[in-house]
Amino acid sequence: MAKDYYGILGVDRAATDDELKKAYRKLARKYHPDVSDEPDAQERLQEINAAFEVLMDPQKRAIVDAGGDPFSRSAGAGSGAPFMGFEDIMDAFFGGSMGGFGRRGPRSRTRPGNDALLRLDLDLEEVAFGTESTLTVDTAILCDSCNGACTEGDAEPQTCSTCSGSGEVQVVQRTILGQVRTARPCSACSGYGTIITDPCRKCGGEGRVRSRRRITVKVPAGVEDGMRIRLSGEGEVGPGGGPAGDLYVEVHEKPHEVFTREGSDLRCRVRVPMTQAALGTKLNIHTLDDQVEVEVVPGTQPGTIKKVRGHGVPRLRGGGTRGDLFIELDVRTPTKIDAEQEELLKKLASLRDEEIKEVKGGSGFFSRMRDAFNGHA
Repeated sequence: MAKDYYGILGVDRAATDDELKKAYRKLARKYHPDVSDEPDAQERLQEINAAFEVLMDPQKRAIVDAGGDPFSRSAGAGSGAPFMGFEDIMDAFFGGSMGGFGRRGPRSRTRPGNDALLRLDLDLEEVAFGTESTLTVDTAILCDSCNGACTEGDAEPQTCSTCSGSGEVQVVQRTILGQVRTARPCSACSGYGTIITDPCRKCGGEGRVRSRRRITVKVPAGVEDGMRIRLSGEGEVGPGGGPAGDLYVEVHEKPHEVFTREGSDLRCRVRVPMTQAALGTKLNIHTLDDQVEVEVVPGTQPGTIKKVRGHGVPRLRGGGTRGDLFIELDVRTPTKIDAEQEELLKKLASLRDEEIKEVKGGSGFFSRMRDAFNGHA
């Protein structure tokens, strides 16, 4: 029959993680052998630790909620004997207690923290020339009450009486090869070899707490959209006060109203009136950090591209070199003209012999094209 792990901790089946931790701390202090007069205090404490481990593990808790026991190995054995899978058999022959080698020993409560990722949106000018940005980060930091020790005050974790501090217990299991003795993580101490009987009240025995802090990140000149900046040791502090992971800041470049970027080059489009394109002119172009003069030669055609060297984006690790600026000249034909302007344009067309000629069919160009498509010579 499966154990009532909820009943051991005195909580209902809908208890949250915080409620489980609160109930565990209360019972752990009550049944600690140093303070309890109960004759079965040690056994009760082992039950409490096991129940807390099960219910704080989502997979094990799901087994309990389904009416099973995560520490039972009988499911699927067919005869009520503990079932042993392939990994168990390999562990028995090449690890565990067979031959005395391959022992894992107690788990460490101190583990590395996770990395974190933040998004940083910047203007084109900021990614081009570099900037400093201050970010707000919600993360796990070292508990300043226990300094990562996980215990309250000067309390020390107690050696687990079930596994004698080894973090493992010996289990005899029946297999197709006969009975085999293997080592399994101790359920009383969750494989740590010690039991925290008086957890830190601030962090709940985690050795870390959630906190919001501000971090300044230096963005180098020339960084491109999607690149990540690594801040070593600025991620989450690990359980048990373990070393912090890294923080990655992913740069996203905002669209610019004038320029588009292609690597270290910049592109833009400038409107040029038809008359100026025909007569020639000079344009003053405001770049990201300067102003350049671009000459439009007489007779410039639509789509002409002018290249201005060294006025693009600084190259990342390029030693101060910059890309180029490409300016596309968008020659515009007027859509609204008055009578006087119309007469002038007609006169110009006449002077340049650019008046529209009558297009005739028959044996002309279009007739020859039609005959070609129809297979005629």
